[in-house]
Order: sequence, then C-alpha cells, then structure tokens
Amino acid sequence: MTGRRVAITGMGVTAPGGVGTKNFWSMLTEGRTATRRISFFDPSPYRSQVAAEIDFDPDLAGLSPQEVRRMDRAAQLAVVTAREAVEDSGLEFAGVDPVRTGVTLGSAVGATTGLDWEYRTVSDGGRLELVDHEYAVPHLYGYFVPSSFASEVAWAVGAEGPSSVVSTGCTSGLDSVGYATDLIREGSADVMVAGATDAPISPITMACFDAIKATTPRNEDPEHASRPFDGTRSGFVLGEGAAVFVLEELESARRRGAHIYAEIAGYASRCNAYHMTGLRSDGREMAEAIRVALDEARLPVDSVDYVNAHGSGTKQNDRHETAAFKRSLGQHAYEVPISSIKSMVGHSLGAIGSIEVAASALAVEKNVVPPTANLHTDDPECDLDYVPLTAREQRTDTVLSVGSGFGGFQSAVVLVDPERSAA
Repeated sequence: MTGRRVAITGMGVTAPGGVGTKNFWSMLTEGRTATRRISFFDPSPYRSQVAAEIDFDPDLAGLSPQEVRRMDRAAQLAVVTAREAVEDSGLEFAGVDPVRTGVTLGSAVGATTGLDWEYRTVSDGGRLELVDHEYAVPHLYGYFVPSSFASEVAWAVGAEGPSSVVSTGCTSGLDSVGYATDLIREGSADVMVAGATDAPISPITMACFDAIKATTPRNEDPEHASRPFDGTRSGFVLGEGAAVFVLEELESARRRGAHIYAEIAGYASRCNAYHMTGLRSDGREMAEAIRVALDEARLPVDSVDYVNAHGSGTKQNDRHETAAFKRSLGQHAYEVPISSIKSMVGHSLGAIGSIEVAASALAVEKNVVPPTANLHTDDPECDLDYVPLTAREQRTDTVLSVGSGFGGFQSAVVLVDPERSAA
C-alpha cells in the first residue's frame, strides 16, 4: 500500500421513494417509507407480496432506445446512477488518464429481472418445454454475465483501467467500494467509479425467499412491513436500487477544489465459514470485520458517532448484529446511535451496501442520523439505541456501516470527515 487516502467526491443514488441523491436523503431524514404492494407483477400467489419498488422510467432518465433494449433493469439503474455521480463530482473525465480510471460494481443476483422475463417469453409463459430462442432479446448474453454491468458503466464514463463486478451476496455493495478504495490506495488507479446495483423484484426471487421464509408476510400493511429491531418484525422487505460513487485520491481531490462528502478510512470483510443462510449468535465474524476496519482507520471504538446497521428485519440477523456491536464496541455500543435504512428503502440485496454507504456519507456531511422507521416495540435482545422513528441532528465525524450476507459474509466500512477528524 502507498498510504494514499481516498475521498468520495461524487454520488448518485436511485432508490425506492427517492430517485436522485437529494430526494433519497430527504426521504430518509423525514422517516418516510417506500414499501408497497408489488405492482411489477401479480404477487397474489406468493407468501410475501410487498416490496420497495422504484418509480423508474429509463426514457425519462435519459437512456437511449438502444440502451434500454440492450440493458437489463439493474444495468440501466447502474448507468443512470453512475452518470449522476460523475456529474456531481465535477471531475472532467476527459482530462483524466483513462487507464488510471476504473470501475467496480457490486451485484448479488445480476440480471434477474431480465432473465425472468426472457424465460417467460421464450417458453411462452412456461408452457414450452423446448424454448424458442428466436423470441429472445438480441442481447440476452449480456444478461447471463454480470460483468456486463461493469462494462456498461465503464463505457458510460470512459474508464479503461481496472474493471470488475464484485458478487458477495448482500455485502456486495460494501465490498465493491472497499475494493475500489484498495485499488486507489495501492496506486493501481487514481479515480474509481464504484458502487452497486440490483433489481431483484421478480417472481423467481419472491418464490426463493418465500421458500426459506426470509421475507415478511405482513401484506396487509406494506408501509409498515419493514421493521428492523422491532419486537414484532417478521422478515425483510425486498427492494431494488443502485448507488454509485466517484472515488479519488484525497490530496488530488483537494487540489482541484472538489466537494468531499467523506473519506473512506477503513474497510474489512470476513466470512463465518459456517452456513449458507445461518448466523452464529455471538456475532464474532462481524465484530472482527468492525475491529479490523477501525484498526485500518486508526480509530478507537469510542470515536464512532453513528452506526449504519445491516438491520434486515429478520430475528436472526438483528440479534446477531446486536451481539456483534456489543462484542466489537464494548460499552460504547450502548451509547452510540444505530439505525437501519432498510426500514424505509427495503433490502435491495447486493445494492443495499452501497446505498447504505451513501446514507453514511451524507450523515457525515449533514450531521444527521437517519432513523429506523416502524420501530415501536422493544425487543429485549436488541437493547441498543436504534434511533426509532425520528432523525437526530448530532455531530457525526465518524460513521461505521456494516453488512451481512448469505454465505456468511460480514463487512464493515468506516467513513470520516477528513477535516474534522484530523482536528
């Protein structure tokens, strides 16, 4: 490592209830929820019939007819969001060496929406055992290879440096940002366009999560169905979305007078090597990721001003995560505010980690802690300060964002204000 520091200088967010970064932050700080009955298809055959959908029109978002035809919905979200991040950064990409500019994009389930739709098309709604390929979209191959997402974003920004897709389940969005940060730190790139995208709201995804009873059956009240850390929670609400950042070497960003949201000061990832969907009750692996991320940032545990939790709303996760905070932060776990934005935007699988990094960076910049919506009933096993219902204004120089994913993945990112934290 060269010891170079990494800053977020551009941000784009396309999320349920908040297309664009400004709208996204307003929704979070107002404690509004974007969960509703599924409208993309008839959800009545499924146990869980609610989701956090985006009102996204690719034409209005500026995609050309050819781009719309070529790209799956998740790729469309990624490209539109990357364009917002690039514009927000104020960086003239034409003046940056393209081979020193890279892309890392996280995704858990790739082109699920497109593949689901195309199978229904070529199989005539599942009636044909031998499908007719002539009915498929011409660019179907791109749906099969998630690497096409990174390619689309690289083409959109003119990046010719390192380009990859990170797919580590629900930590993909954290890990893609962490990997991009490492590339800048080690000197392999000067600028990285990094983030994540997923658009999993489809019949096949709903059926899969129904089978393991991970999603909530609270269909009669969609607006309040996602309730992390609440004693009456019954599973997560599926979502979709994308968040993309422009990352730069900090001193270079300062020289050009860039607006800096936050510095990425630490990152770590661990795996429990235990179970595909199960979690150990002691939270040891998440606690270890938190410890290493804080060590990398050279910060003590009591410097953390806010924790952006994974907070999926399953009993297993929320109790595991509570134990991890106590194990890693000690007494400070009882003093620091913690919240889950999944209560408002749902769980967009691989994309949510980057969406939560966006919320964390904005918390650093704005000195506001977003709330956990729908948190009314205490759970004795989740006895920390989970910021129920209402946002809080407070100094947030250091924010810890964590994620937990199927396969046992546990990741942590530390964001700081580079000016205030150095004071």
